[in-house]
Amino acid sequence: MASETVHVVQAFVVGKRQSLKAETPIRCRSADAARRTAERLAPGKAGVVAFSSVADPELGEFDETPTIIYRAGRLPVSFDEV
Repeated sequence: MASETVHVVQAFVVGKRQSLKAETPIRCRSADAARRTAERLAPGKAGVVAFSSVADPELGEFDETPTIIYRAGRLPVSFDEV
């Protein structure tokens, strides 16, 4: 299968000792849908990020530098580098 662009929303909640715990990622149809979903989730989460990435789902390969569409709240350090 050829590479495709995937749009994902990843929300985080506060876990033990104030660490961030990732919830199940949400795959969206478009970048705009990912942004709207992230905006809707943001008020109730410790942090949320929406991003687009080129991927080959069959091989499980994803671009190492995703394009951030939206971010809010506390996020893991790895998203500061993007």
